[in-house]
Amino acid sequence: MKKLKKFGRNPGAAPGIEHHEIIGLEGGTGSAIITCTDYSPDNVSIQTVNDLADFLNSHRPEWSAVRWISIEGLSDLNAVHALATKYDLHPLAIEDVIHARQRPKVESYGGRESEFQARLFIVARLPEIKRGLLEDSQISIFLGHNTVLTFQQIPAAVWNPVRQRIKSAGSRLRINDASFLAYSLLDALVDGYYDILEYFSDRAEELEDQVLGHVEPKLISDIHQLKRNLLHLHRVLWPMRELVSSLQRDPHECMSETSLVYLRDLYDHVVQNIEIIETYREVASDLTDTYMSSLSNRMNQIMKVLSIIGTIFIPLTFLAGVYGMNFRNLPELGYSWAYPAFWLVCIMVAGVMLAMFRRRNWF
Repeated sequence: MKKLKKFGRNPGAAPGIEHHEIIGLEGGTGSAIITCTDYSPDNVSIQTVNDLADFLNSHRPEWSAVRWISIEGLSDLNAVHALATKYDLHPLAIEDVIHARQRPKVESYGGRESEFQARLFIVARLPEIKRGLLEDSQISIFLGHNTVLTFQQIPAAVWNPVRQRIKSAGSRLRINDASFLAYSLLDALVDGYYDILEYFSDRAEELEDQVLGHVEPKLISDIHQLKRNLLHLHRVLWPMRELVSSLQRDPHECMSETSLVYLRDLYDHVVQNIEIIETYREVASDLTDTYMSSLSNRMNQIMKVLSIIGTIFIPLTFLAGVYGMNFRNLPELGYSWAYPAFWLVCIMVAGVMLAMFRRRNWF
């Protein structure tokens, strides 16, 4: 058995990862959390799989119209191997699942004239905000005729509403096929982007208030961080438009007509999110310009104050210089009021200059 690198393969190796090669990979520690959801219009069953071998050897209930198997934790390669073998997943798709560095895309594998079962392989990205930084993880979805498998490294809380709809009797999700479940998962994932965009909107408003209020050197780094996060989100979301468009454009036996209709609405949501991101990127760029303008205005104000102070002291320095020259007959030597009169003249000169500056709105 050839030795494979963790989350990769040696240069020149054959593409894809065969089922028997999965065990030879170097995985992490921990076990996967596997949840199986069976439902039909009249029944629903949700169970956490503790014994994977026993689960795969048993048959689904006869009433089950759709089965959704959720796998959380890609470090458990034994679980990935067992599910890939059971559901005959394509080696190329398995490679993309384990590598978990793919951009959003959709691939069609198998079919009537293939040794593999017909499945749609969908890759999406799940963004999250952690300590003010945008991070994303891969979500892999396998769509069959009656089965949907999802692989992710971390739990996807955005799918909790989908689980609640499955539990609700009479919901549209319960009366449709597996492709409608795949659509619902993608729709929930795209709706989760709104929370990310709302966070960036609040962050942009906060930075704008700080820029207009009091300019600090740290603000420019915060603005650049916002711009980097928005660029990252744009790179994640932009391929989603092509993904949804491909699902609509290319017919597949696992995708029903009903789901195709709803994909149009999903496409609109993706385009709307992209437009919002573009708007926020422009706002972030404007924040940089506003910061530089505020910094320049602050510097101008400082220079104006210093210039006024310097201008006022020019005549005072002149008077003090002339008065302080070493003449034999200084006025104050003969008159007691001469020294206070000198200070009165200086104050009058400064007052007249300040009044003139104020009248011309120089400060």
